[in-house]
Amino acid sequence: MSGPPVSPAPRSAARRAVLVTIAGALAIVGALAAGYYFAERPVTLKIAVGPAGSDDLKVVQTLTQAFVQNRAYVRLKPVPTDGAVASADALAQGKVDLAIIRGDLDVPKNAQAVATLRKNFVVLWAPPPAKGSGRGRKSGAKITKISQLVGHRVGVVGKTQANVNVLKVILQQYGIDASKVEIVQFPATEVAEAIRSQKADAYLAAGPLNSKITAEAIAASGREGGSEPTFLAIDAAEAIAQNHPSYEATEIPAGTFGSPERPDDEVKTIGFSHHIVARKGLSDVTVAAFTRQLFAIRQQLMTEFPLAAKIETPDTDKDAVIPVHPGAAAFVDGEEKTFLDRYSDLIWWGLMALSATGSIGAWFAGYLKKDERNNNSTLREKLLDMIAVARRSETTEELDRMQSEADDILRDTLRCFEHGTIEEGALTAFNIALEQFHNAVSDRKLLLLSLPQNLQRSGSQLRATGTL
Repeated sequence: MSGPPVSPAPRSAARRAVLVTIAGALAIVGALAAGYYFAERPVTLKIAVGPAGSDDLKVVQTLTQAFVQNRAYVRLKPVPTDGAVASADALAQGKVDLAIIRGDLDVPKNAQAVATLRKNFVVLWAPPPAKGSGRGRKSGAKITKISQLVGHRVGVVGKTQANVNVLKVILQQYGIDASKVEIVQFPATEVAEAIRSQKADAYLAAGPLNSKITAEAIAASGREGGSEPTFLAIDAAEAIAQNHPSYEATEIPAGTFGSPERPDDEVKTIGFSHHIVARKGLSDVTVAAFTRQLFAIRQQLMTEFPLAAKIETPDTDKDAVIPVHPGAAAFVDGEEKTFLDRYSDLIWWGLMALSATGSIGAWFAGYLKKDERNNNSTLREKLLDMIAVARRSETTEELDRMQSEADDILRDTLRCFEHGTIEEGALTAFNIALEQFHNAVSDRKLLLLSLPQNLQRSGSQLRATGTL
């Protein structure tokens, strides 16, 4: 009696290959998604800025809030300091990632420019002489030029030593010994009262042209009767800029400080900048993203915060006083890299590694199944040998035993197919051999059953004694 043909297992080799391919593709997509998430997740940078209540701090606080509202890639964490000098020290010590510093101070060696926050102008002026003599004032003296400051008291607006250094640079350029000029500093909140009290003969302020502090100090310098302060031109501005690259020659436009026109004509002076600098070694990608965000948000903030309009791109020249950060330069030059630009090589090598790993895994899996495959091949050969034995069998009991053995071989073959040890072609060949075995058993049983019972027994006995 012929047995049924062997049916292919539910999971064919082709289906397994498709599933493996899909799993590999999902693994690649998952790896790329995870890489994109970790590469693009928000980065928080510490920025040193001060002093408290300054315009610089207000700008940074406004930017911090705007970045959060826009869910920007780069976020800011302000670190308040006592001023630009303290901010520069914090950057030099690696305590912060960014800092706002004055360009005319000692720039930290690890600082690289990201943006120019604002331009500052040095304003020198002398109030009109008061009637009679004032403290520290030569009676009736009117100061109209810098060379006349010798022997007089000059008030410096603000408590930072940096403004005193600016005055000394100017005096040095004009050949004036700083020891022959009495320099006194006034806090920004007290300068107007100091001017009204005639505590100095001339004053110096440094800040943006729209500085409220400077404008109020100049307004306080006016006298009754229409007497206006005299603005002292720094005619040697070009020479100072040449000798001190952190300064630049510039002019104060007429009418900058209100009406009546103060000054009534352009005045030569020097200027310097406040810079946003980044720590050298900070990721180019991060700095480029921060620079892009900074100038994108600037347009949105100009209406509600005019100081944002003063932010400018950094000087990218190789001989710039503060070298530009490569990330900021990439933004300015339009060479900022996208995610794929930055990680294309890594993705390519990752895919190659994944492919190689898959190939090695497949080979290793095949190697591990070699013994199982060889064992099944041996069983198939045994099944073929059993066909010949079945055709010579003398008893139905022996055929039944061989049938049981063939069932075990079938069970082992199906298990190997399920494990992927043998292919569908090998299973087809086994199915043919099994069908031939069943035919041989069936034919032999019909033959044995057709013989007389005593003949079957004698044949079995003869074979047992070795006579047959």
